[in-house]
Amino acid sequence: MKPETLRHDHDLQVEFVGLSRIQGPLVVIEGIRDVGFGERVEIVTSTGDTRQGRVLAISRQAAVVEVFHGTSGLDQERTRVRFLGRPFEIIVSKDEILGRIFSGLGMPLDGGPAPFQGEPRNVNGLPINPVARAYPEDFIQTGISTIDGMNTLVRGQKLPIFSGSGLPHNDLAMQIVRQARILSEETSFAIIFAAMGVRHDEAEAFRRNFEESGVLNNVAMFLNLADDPAVERLIAPRVALTAAEYLAFEEDMHVLVILTDMTNYCEALREVATSKGEVPSRKGYPGYLYSDLASIYERAGRIHGRKGSVTQIPILTMPDDDITHPIPDLTGYITEGQIVLDRELFRKGIYPPVNVLPSLSRLMSDGIGEGKTREDHRNISSQLYAAYAKSKQVERLASIVGEEDLSVVDKKYFAFSREFEKRFVHQGRDENRSISETLDLGWDLVMMLPESELVRVTPQEIEKYGKASHTRNQE
Repeated sequence: MKPETLRHDHDLQVEFVGLSRIQGPLVVIEGIRDVGFGERVEIVTSTGDTRQGRVLAISRQAAVVEVFHGTSGLDQERTRVRFLGRPFEIIVSKDEILGRIFSGLGMPLDGGPAPFQGEPRNVNGLPINPVARAYPEDFIQTGISTIDGMNTLVRGQKLPIFSGSGLPHNDLAMQIVRQARILSEETSFAIIFAAMGVRHDEAEAFRRNFEESGVLNNVAMFLNLADDPAVERLIAPRVALTAAEYLAFEEDMHVLVILTDMTNYCEALREVATSKGEVPSRKGYPGYLYSDLASIYERAGRIHGRKGSVTQIPILTMPDDDITHPIPDLTGYITEGQIVLDRELFRKGIYPPVNVLPSLSRLMSDGIGEGKTREDHRNISSQLYAAYAKSKQVERLASIVGEEDLSVVDKKYFAFSREFEKRFVHQGRDENRSISETLDLGWDLVMMLPESELVRVTPQEIEKYGKASHTRNQE
């Protein structure tokens, strides 16, 4: 192997001829020097084609490089590996990325030119100084009752959607994109959509939906499709988040980032770890799965003195609908809650099939209440949770003793459950409910129960909101 040291534009580039080994999506180069971890690499094939890569591991003896376009067709003797002396970077500019479609590596897929204005940005990003972080407390209205009313999304939050294969998580994400807005202030809005291993029809559905809803000009799409190299999935979310951070913290925009499907990302991470010969952990995933996911999720947030923010909605499909699987399990530890889609509700024809009982928004209490949503929000949400939880217990009892043998109060809970799912959980794919409409609907439902059962709301709230709701229904 013959290393050469080249200088171009003040960058130190090291070039090697020949590969020591090829292992799946990885190549190993021995006798290495002057190379750093995470450094960007160009792999030049024997036919002159260039592929992108990144240093994945390094020692005194060798460097391991992940090749984003795969290792198929590489000639072990004649392939040239050029280490560029800098990390993987993309050039970001507001005017050149919004309304555009890129690959997972940030290369144009829409026939337009590559962005050339602005400074190159390291896709690995920088951690936000905890002292500089502003606490998320601005309510984002999505127009979806199960989220706004009971699992509120807050600006700067990371709130994943836990779904299963075949469930309408993409439809829910698209509806959130169309309807999401901040009530407390006027802010420029942008959407960063990153797809990892999704089908062509899913990516096209997102693009068409963004175009038809009129938001496409404020969207940047980064697509790693199902037939693209799996190793490219490891960098796609980081490229997308680099663009989001620029728009949020330098262009003062509110940026909503949708990452789908994080399960495909983790599968690619497991594939690369196996190729490296690492000792597997739970379900074969590497032991650093937690820290790797955290390096993505923790790039959401707000910064003191900056108007912009990055809000994340990662979507993951739980293998076998198992919420204890390592991917949803670790995601739940890192993020601030989860929206859980339920297959049983889906079978009932309910959209969106959000099961509010295992769903959670840990920042909800800081984004609701007087001056943000409404003074009764916290209590009516708690009452709806309590009533729905008890109604599910009554349903189980009815399956044993029969509905006719239930007590009078239990029969009211039984009816409440059906009405809650039919009217509160279920709504049209284009139905955009205001927070007031959601809360009024909640009051309408809890008033189906005896007043003695409403222990989580105050008598004053029952008088002001509950009885007013009852009066409206009578009219």
